[in-house]
Amino acid sequence: MDDGRPIFVQIAELIENSIIDGTLAEETQVPSTNELAAFHRINAATAAKGINRLVDDGILYKRRGIGMFVATGAVKTLRERRRREFSDQYVRPLIEEARKLGIGTEELKKLIETGEEQR
Repeated sequence: MDDGRPIFVQIAELIENSIIDGTLAEETQVPSTNELAAFHRINAATAAKGINRLVDDGILYKRRGIGMFVATGAVKTLRERRRREFSDQYVRPLIEEARKLGIGTEELKKLIETGEEQR
């Protein structure tokens, strides 16, 4: 919880990651704001702000008197959003830089495949 971004954003992203990787399945309960606050040693209002952000995005929903749950379709929604963000943040700048350097599509594909093989 110290990478320069607001803590509530980091809390929301931690929950998102748990949903995407299957740690939190759809229709399962997420930790309460008090549990998140105690675990991460943050203010409960900050944890609530992160959770509310996910509620606003339709990723979580509230069952009155019970708690917050992962919405059906949350994994699909998160993956689609993250794919768009990935494209905007990484792929488009990569393509623009490749064009500046005179690297064509086929050569770029080979560079990506070679990089993947070296892993």
